[in-house]
Amino acid sequence: MPDIYDVIIIGGGAAGENVAGRTAPAGLSTAIVEDELVGGECTYWACMPSKALLRPGEALAAARRVPAARGAVTGEADAARALRARDAFASHWNDEPQARWVASVGATLIRGKGKLAGERRVDVETADGGSIELEARKAVVLATGSAAFIPPIEGLAEAAPWTSREATSAKSVPESLIIIGGGVVGLEMAQAWKSLGTAEVTVLERRTPEESVVFEPFALRAVIESLEEQGVVFRLGCVVASASRDGAGVSVVMDNGETLRAAELLVAAGRTGVVEGIGLESVGAAAERFVRVNDHLQVEGVEGGWLYAVGDVNGRALLTHQGKYQARQAGDHIRGLDASAWADAFGAPSVVFTDPQLGSVGLTERAARERGLNVRAVEFGWLVAAAPLHGENFRGGVKFVVDEDRRVLVGATFAGPEVGELTHAATIAIVGEVTLDRLWHATPSFPTLSEVWLRFLESYGL
Repeated sequence: MPDIYDVIIIGGGAAGENVAGRTAPAGLSTAIVEDELVGGECTYWACMPSKALLRPGEALAAARRVPAARGAVTGEADAARALRARDAFASHWNDEPQARWVASVGATLIRGKGKLAGERRVDVETADGGSIELEARKAVVLATGSAAFIPPIEGLAEAAPWTSREATSAKSVPESLIIIGGGVVGLEMAQAWKSLGTAEVTVLERRTPEESVVFEPFALRAVIESLEEQGVVFRLGCVVASASRDGAGVSVVMDNGETLRAAELLVAAGRTGVVEGIGLESVGAAAERFVRVNDHLQVEGVEGGWLYAVGDVNGRALLTHQGKYQARQAGDHIRGLDASAWADAFGAPSVVFTDPQLGSVGLTERAARERGLNVRAVEFGWLVAAAPLHGENFRGGVKFVVDEDRRVLVGATFAGPEVGELTHAATIAIVGEVTLDRLWHATPSFPTLSEVWLRFLESYGL
């Protein structure tokens, strides 16, 4: 006979935990099935360890920008201490504190690999080779996350490249590093390892900033220019033909025949949902790279509305905070509340923790126009008194995208030191659909970087 719970969650990362945090305290018996570390990608291989690697270089750069403080910076980042701090931020890859949290909310942790086995049924393969049958009264939630996408490049998989996991958990600084992909992971890891002592870092990216489908071109250019000044080499508009590894390191051959060599190779070419081996076929569901869901986070094509998918596995917004947001909405919907996730479709904020930082929320101008919106973009540099207070060479700028028909903001991008902290104000304006006429009365403090809001509204014509 199967063990019966009200809710069964396959995956104990941030999204799965947050579903349990809504259902178990509400009195619904809840089980989390996890075959790796409870806490998931963000805790051990992404958000926390990557920011621990990035912070030393960011702090040094901030001090060096201020002339009166520059002379006090007499050395470089201590790589050994940075790696130890990274280990601490990743809880030394020990998930017992996370497991205790699961118990504290009243949920049951089952360690093993979960797989759908029919309507409301989950089979678990335990580490010791045993099996457990589970059945859900109300709902099963897929929270299996995502994994690094390895492009079908000749020899690439066999070259044993780093993915984001190896890049954030490496035990020593690589002598040289080639990175395939100039997105968030590629940019952050280029800066992190260069600042910690990697002699040669080369980023290979198919698109130019003007062709980016994720970033505003001005912001991406600002980050690339800064990294180039730090010694990172960018090869834009290039195509990788093949890769291989030997005892001396890795070789990457470009489509023009040129060969590049390095000690390590990082593939940062995007993510794909963990959809294989989770039993979707047993319930008549299909997925390519991601599971399709509606705004209640229910999996499309599965009758009865009992199967949900939250976080990276559904591909809507591959960000930890958005996975948690979806999890809260799904958990509340399972509880019978009128809850749905809609803000991740147009108001998902993100920050690239390079120097300068790149903070953005909503739509780029390009994406807004592709959606058929009648938009006006306002773009300018840091025309605020606070910028020089932060130091010399305060590079970057800002861009606001306005829906002219509704006179509301639909996109905002900030590029500059520590501008990630500005992103939430824009998120509130976009998700809250605050009109520009009302924003005009939200006066920013002087002298702060938030004065860009006043400059934006003045430039717009208010």
